[in-house]
Amino acid sequence: MVGRLVLIATPIGNLEDLSSRAVYALANADVVACEDTRRTGKLLAHAGVMGTQLKVVNERTEAAQATEIAALVSAGKAVALVTDAGTPAISDPGAKVVEAVLAANGHVETVPGPSAVLAALVVSGLGTGRFCFEGFIPRKGRNRSERLAALSREPRTMVLFEAPHRLVRTLEDLAEVLGEDRRIAIVREQTKLHEEIWRGNLGDAVQFGCNTEPRGEYVLVVAGCDGPSSPSASRIKVALREQLASGLSRRDAAAAVAADLSISRRVAYQLSLADDEE
Repeated sequence: MVGRLVLIATPIGNLEDLSSRAVYALANADVVACEDTRRTGKLLAHAGVMGTQLKVVNERTEAAQATEIAALVSAGKAVALVTDAGTPAISDPGAKVVEAVLAANGHVETVPGPSAVLAALVVSGLGTGRFCFEGFIPRKGRNRSERLAALSREPRTMVLFEAPHRLVRTLEDLAEVLGEDRRIAIVREQTKLHEEIWRGNLGDAVQFGCNTEPRGEYVLVVAGCDGPSSPSASRIKVALREQLASGLSRRDAAAAVAADLSISRRVAYQLSLADDEE
C-alpha cells in the first residue's frame, strides 16, 4: 500500500461529531500523530479503535517529528494526524508535517470535519460572504499594534481566537482601535453542554468579558469595516515623524496624528514607539 499522511478533523467539543470516515481512517492508520495522547486516547476509545501506535506531535516536537513522519510515509505507512480539537494545521500543529511529507514526495489527504472557525462564523449573525481568519493576534508590542491597526481597515468579517485570561484585554484593544460600535459575536464552549454565544457591539463586549468567568477558548467574530478605509501603519508612521520633526513631544504628536487621520491616540502612540524600534 502506498504510504500517506491523513489530516483528520476531530470534534471541537461533542464527540458525536466524529464522522464515520474519520473513524475508518483512524482505525486503518499504522500510526496516529497527536498533540496529547490522553485526549486522543479517549477519542480512539470512543471510536472503538484500539492498539494503535501514538506519536506526540505538539508545538514543541513538531519540527523534529515531521522528518520522522515523512520517513514513515515514504516507507509505505499510513499516518493519521489529529490535534486536540478541530482541523490540524489551523492554529495547531500540522503545517510542518505536511511540508515535510510533500518535500519527500509523499501523499497527503484530509478527512474534513468540525471547525471552530466556521461554526462560530455561521452562528455569529455577521456577514459570511467574505471573511478572514486571524487566529491569535500578537500578545504585545509593535506586532500587536500593527495588527490591530490593520484590522481596523479590514472590510471582511474577521474570526479570531483568544485564550480566556487574555479575553478582556483583547476586547478592550479592539474596542479602542475599531470603535465601540463595531459588532461582534463571542462564542465559547462550542458544541458542548454549556455552549454560549454572545452578540452585541465591542463596547458592551468589554463589560461582558469583565462580568463573565473566563473558561474555555474563545472565538471572536468581528464585523468588517463598512466605512472609508483606515490609514495604513506606514502612513501613520510618516505622519508621526513629520509631527515629531516639528518639535512636538511623542504624546502630542500622537494626539495630532490621531485627530488628523481619525484613529485612536493609543494606536498612534504605540506605532510611534514601534517606529523607534525599527
